Amino acid sequence: MGVNKADLRHMILHFTSGKAWAEGTVPMYVRGEGVHLWDDEGTKIFDGLAGLFVVQLGHGRSDLATAAAKQMELLAYTPTWAAVHPTSLECAKLISDLAPDDMNSVFFVSSGSEAVESVIKFARQYHHTRGNPTKTGIISRNVSYHGTTMGALSLTGLESIRTPFYPLLPNTHKVPNTLEPGGGADAFEEAVLRLGPENIGLIAAEPVQNSGGALVPPDGYWQELRRICDKYDILLLADEVITGFGRLGAWFGSTMVGAEPDFITFAKGATSGYAPIGGVVIRDALVNELLVEHDGSFTHGATWGGHPVVMATSIANITAMQSERVVENVAANEGYFKAKLKELSETYDVVTDVRGMGYFYAIELGRSRERAEQLTADETALYVKDRLPKYIKDAKLLIRADDRGNAKLMLSPPLICEPHDLDQLMAGVDQVVGRFSEDLAS
Repeated sequence: MGVNKADLRHMILHFTSGKAWAEGTVPMYVRGEGVHLWDDEGTKIFDGLAGLFVVQLGHGRSDLATAAAKQMELLAYTPTWAAVHPTSLECAKLISDLAPDDMNSVFFVSSGSEAVESVIKFARQYHHTRGNPTKTGIISRNVSYHGTTMGALSLTGLESIRTPFYPLLPNTHKVPNTLEPGGGADAFEEAVLRLGPENIGLIAAEPVQNSGGALVPPDGYWQELRRICDKYDILLLADEVITGFGRLGAWFGSTMVGAEPDFITFAKGATSGYAPIGGVVIRDALVNELLVEHDGSFTHGATWGGHPVVMATSIANITAMQSERVVENVAANEGYFKAKLKELSETYDVVTDVRGMGYFYAIELGRSRERAEQLTADETALYVKDRLPKYIKDAKLLIRADDRGNAKLMLSPPLICEPHDLDQLMAGVDQVVGRFSEDLAS
């Protein structure tokens, strides 16, 4: 059993070390049901990351598989270039009905990165159409993640994955995130004034920033971003590839933080991972100006955008989430989850912080919370790259050990989790943190 190294040579893995690839030391998952996965050795694993912040409804849903199969038999493919099909219209309406009231148009692609690329292009075309061709600049935050295609990577604030690909898009800028000194919303206005409002066309941020560890904004942060954008004729993107479709306890995280964006990007949870999807929900006024008042078209497209099978899968996923009240389940049990995390923090001094909302949390790890001592850079690399993954595997969990910022564990369980499932998850996390604490002490 295990991964065949000879077979693995035929497949290059995403964000995977060459050593693990060459040695074949990567897991192979073969089945999923509910909140669990099974590997090729028969080990049952609690999926505490929802795959990759994706599987809202859990694994093994035959209703989603049936919807996809029926659509394949009826109409496997037709593009959404100057044409539509019934499932694309139904899915767009379903999603726009869940979005803020003045956001009623959806542009479909196949991934979160593509969704962000689409916003970059829409914003440029919008400003150009209105006679402001110099407003190409974009401001985003340090340590943020907005994707890996060249445009989306230009917005991403993780230098470790940006540096090999310079030069990126010109006129893209970073300000401190909310965990860093000077990370208030006023940092955006200072940057706009320094760079010139005539040169900035878009501000981008996640309602709760993933990289850096579930960074929840302070009260008033997003309202201030809206004020800045209105004052300087800048468009505002809420990147909800992770926070959309129930992750924070509402259909869109924007409503949880009081955001009023011009664009909402989504992906992952819109199909619970049963088919690849991405998209942008766009404010009505922008769509009307570009497509109606200027009698134009959004000159952008993708072969797979609005794919019939993906649309059918998304409709089945969202409909099931509604009928089973999955988003309400997150809102109802968030307090229980938070209490279990607080209990973990009080048990272990090595838990230096716990941050997050809904079913999306980071457990920051260091030497001592009481003494305010973090790990050194070398210790962080040792634990995140080597020891914590072993502890996680031994605990039969799928969660992420993360080194973007201080060492941390990222938790993002399926949204169907009830208290007994959260108990199982936290028992495994307790085992991981306990071993980390013992190792540090020794």
